[in-house]
Amino acid sequence: MKFIVNLLITSAVAYGLSLLLRPHILIDSYTTAILFCLVLAFLNAILKPLLVLLTLPITVLTFGIFLIVLNVCMVLLAGRMVDGIHIAGFWWALIFGALLSFASSMITNFQNQASR
Repeated sequence: MKFIVNLLITSAVAYGLSLLLRPHILIDSYTTAILFCLVLAFLNAILKPLLVLLTLPITVLTFGIFLIVLNVCMVLLAGRMVDGIHIAGFWWALIFGALLSFASSMITNFQNQASR
């Protein structure tokens, strides 16, 4: 149940961010945002740990900054896998991913604090 609530919150945040970043990030509908967040969660759970392991030497050399590149790649890949989403490029995916992560974390933390 908690996963579904977090998915719906993250989808709402993603759709809201697409309205704020309108010419560069386009998400057609809230349903598309739900599908995007579902694909992103799947990629982060399955593919990202493998990529982190494979890119460990470059991650160590860059003191972990390469992990940001992996996050952007996950956002871009999820955007390409879901129809109805357009992400203008690497830098817009970086901004979108950072804002999505920050806003979702803040809302989830607020939700957890309210339930105590």
